[in-house]
Amino acid sequence: MFVNDFQGLEVQPVMTCPFCNHREDKVIDSRESKEGDSIRRRRQCLACERRFTTYERCDEVPYMVIKKDGRREKFDRQKVLNGLIRACEKRPVSMGKLAELVDHVESTLLENPERELATTLIGEMLMDRLRALDKIAYVRFASVYRDFQDVEEFLSELKNVTLQRKV
Repeated sequence: MFVNDFQGLEVQPVMTCPFCNHREDKVIDSRESKEGDSIRRRRQCLACERRFTTYERCDEVPYMVIKKDGRREKFDRQKVLNGLIRACEKRPVSMGKLAELVDHVESTLLENPERELATTLIGEMLMDRLRALDKIAYVRFASVYRDFQDVEEFLSELKNVTLQRKV
């Protein structure tokens, strides 16, 4: 919470002076860093009147995916895109459409307050959208994602796709 003092400068009561441990100061100057990833603030303690510098930056918590075995790892957009590219190899699916699929997954992850998403949910989202784009690419992706162990599982999935097509 910021409060204005008599000069119109910001007073932030939560910052502790490194010299006297007083918890009130005023901001004298604020500047963005050259990289744009932090804000440099020059402050003056309201008790001892000494000046000090603080840096403010966003705390970046990485987006995580929960693997089938329970492990967590950082979300890798390129890894998802590479899997889709392999499934769509030699198929008439544009890179723009694949990027849209990955964008959808990423936006779902961004909307999740825990910043985590199960890979099973990601795979199902991708397969639902891939099924609408290209049936062959869908079956290719599903065969890897669902880890088909034999021809029967593959044929069963093909049968499901052809039945949905007729409906």
